[in-house]
Amino acid sequence: MSAPENEHCVPREMWKARVRAANNSLYVHVIGIPYHIQIEPHPDETRIDHVWMDVQVPPCGRLRLSVNTLSKFNERAGFDPRMRVGIVSSTYEERPEPLINTAPPLDYRLIEQNTPIEYVTYDHDPLEALLLAKGQRAVRIEAWGELYIRVHLGVHQLHSRRASCAVTQDFLGRDGALKLYYPDQTAELLLFKFCGQE
Repeated sequence: MSAPENEHCVPREMWKARVRAANNSLYVHVIGIPYHIQIEPHPDETRIDHVWMDVQVPPCGRLRLSVNTLSKFNERAGFDPRMRVGIVSSTYEERPEPLINTAPPLDYRLIEQNTPIEYVTYDHDPLEALLLAKGQRAVRIEAWGELYIRVHLGVHQLHSRRASCAVTQDFLGRDGALKLYYPDQTAELLLFKFCGQE
């Protein structure tokens, strides 16, 4: 696997151009300084299915990490909409520097081969509370996922991309994830799966 290109100095507007050129399918690796963790605002609470973790990535500016709290696809198809979360704990010596670069996707299968992981099923509200608490405690947040453009620049698909109960397309080795670094030099890698994902 080739090393990721070091692109942490690429301006924000160039990242937007790259997303458009990649037809909104540009896989990136991000490390940011958290400044605002919130529940996705919406007047209809039944449509809220993300926690937003806004981070600073100098000199690109602010990025929004959009983390699922349930699967609307599974819910609409009559399947279990809840998420399963696996946590891999570790320690670190120095806080990683902020960056954003294109990088090879993660593959949960490789992580699971080396580390026994228990996936815990969460209802929407408890997972929302868990992500808020962990995000608000973090001093750095690392993410692997797809860069997207809305009014803001953000990263989504922070979960397994294997086929699920409602989504039949299987994206092997193209998984997303979230890693949170805490002040006490501990860290947690969060892996997310939907109903039916291996």
